[in-house]
Amino acid sequence: MGKKPRVTVTKEDNNGRNLQFHDNITGDDMSRRTFVSKIKTGQNNYDQLYYVRKQNGIETPVSKPDGDKSNNLG
Repeated sequence: MGKKPRVTVTKEDNNGRNLQFHDNITGDDMSRRTFVSKIKTGQNNYDQLYYVRKQNGIETPVSKPDGDKSNNLG
């Protein structure tokens, strides 16, 4: 079994949009808006693994493509 991703998705809406996240290292639970803010400001080095993309006009956290599936939002 591979290593656990840094951040996992804990709640999605009916359309599959990620709404809630959990940092498996710090134990923090975050809303989408909070996670986006932390990525943008470089908190917890999230900007090294994730970036923010607008999907249907909504800022959405996504994993940086790097070939390492353990970095993907799980």
